Amino acid sequence: MQEKTLARDPDPPIHLAGRKARGGEIVLRTRRQRSIFLGGLIGVGLFALLLGVAGCA
Repeated sequence: MQEKTLARDPDPPIHLAGRKARGGEIVLRTRRQRSIFLGGLIGVGLFALLLGVAGCA
């Protein structure tokens, strides 16, 4: 017997072939995905800068 889930994922999972997945291409389709990615990059950069200024690096 299969269990039914109440919450359904509105976006179906993306299936990629192995060769296509290893292409090194970052696919950011929506503005939200781009914002989160860019925010993460900026956050890591600021964290590294703070560590450098604090003398921990």
